Amino acid sequence: MAEPGAGRVPPVEAYEAAMVLSGVGDALGYRGGRWEYCTSGPRIAAELEALGGLDAICLEPPEWPVSDDTVLHLATAEGLATGLAGEPLLQELARRYVAAMSDMEGRKPGPTSLLGTSQLRPGEPDGYHIPFNPTGTGCGAAMRSLAIGLRYPHEQDLPTLIQVSVDSGRMTHHHPTGYLGALAVALFGALGARGVPPERWGRALLQTLPLAREYVGTAPAAAENWEHWEPFGEAWARYLASRGLAEGEGPARLPPLADPAERDAAYAAWALGGWAGRSGHDAPMVALEALLAAGPRWAELCARGALHSGDSDSTGAIAAGLWGLRHGLAPVPPGLHRRLEYRQRLLQAARRLHALAWGGPR
Repeated sequence: MAEPGAGRVPPVEAYEAAMVLSGVGDALGYRGGRWEYCTSGPRIAAELEALGGLDAICLEPPEWPVSDDTVLHLATAEGLATGLAGEPLLQELARRYVAAMSDMEGRKPGPTSLLGTSQLRPGEPDGYHIPFNPTGTGCGAAMRSLAIGLRYPHEQDLPTLIQVSVDSGRMTHHHPTGYLGALAVALFGALGARGVPPERWGRALLQTLPLAREYVGTAPAAAENWEHWEPFGEAWARYLASRGLAEGEGPARLPPLADPAERDAAYAAWALGGWAGRSGHDAPMVALEALLAAGPRWAELCARGALHSGDSDSTGAIAAGLWGLRHGLAPVPPGLHRRLEYRQRLLQAARRLHALAWGGPR
């Protein structure tokens, strides 16, 4: 049976919206570090109301810079936009991740990303491999991987999507919970580009994990990876069952979670250490929950995906990017994106990725 959207070519504007709004979700959830590190969703909601709401905000530095999330997402996107493949692509991504560390003033990169990039040796044989990291469970690989799905959106691209997301993810987060987060976001981006409803994405992820495990089995540190493999899939299986999506059918059974404090509690229950969105398994989970609950409503997407306690810039970057792929820029208040830091780079990367994936001017 052909999947929904099969044969559909998304307009380049969908790719532009995905990349730009990933930056918007990041900058909004970050707010110069003020909201990313806030422990109270109700406090964020009150501060947003005092600012006049989303329509009154102009996202631009110095108050509203993008964080390390967008800088590293651009490194991924612009590396993919070179059109390289195989080991040359991986070397290029490693080089760009290392170079991105020179643009981190005021952006608060995570310690695992800092450690991982310090261990990369781009240009050397296997210089994009780093040692297994038993604490490398964070969302730093997930937050930068939407562009992988945009580059490899087709069903026949799945082996390449797995390889690139896993290998690029473990350049900094060499732990299954970390790099499988990159696989999840890349896969969701590919499915979204093909027009597959988000109710089916989680089931598709579980079906893809055995293929990823098979690929990882051919790589260094396989034994350490096997030891830590199961929690990611188990967490996703529990989440999907709780939302009535274990079989990949809809509609989702979502609790209202209308109150910011209720959302904080629900998200924290999924998280490692109670910090919502901090891990590779629950950052994509929060983003998918927000996408399912919000539908076409941009403000609701922001409330659920970028304005909660925890790692709100990372979940915001993922959720808003995926939302933009489906709904475009038109519903978004112009002040949120017209002066966004690195807007032109995001647009240029989007156009190049669309051309590589779907044909057209290159």
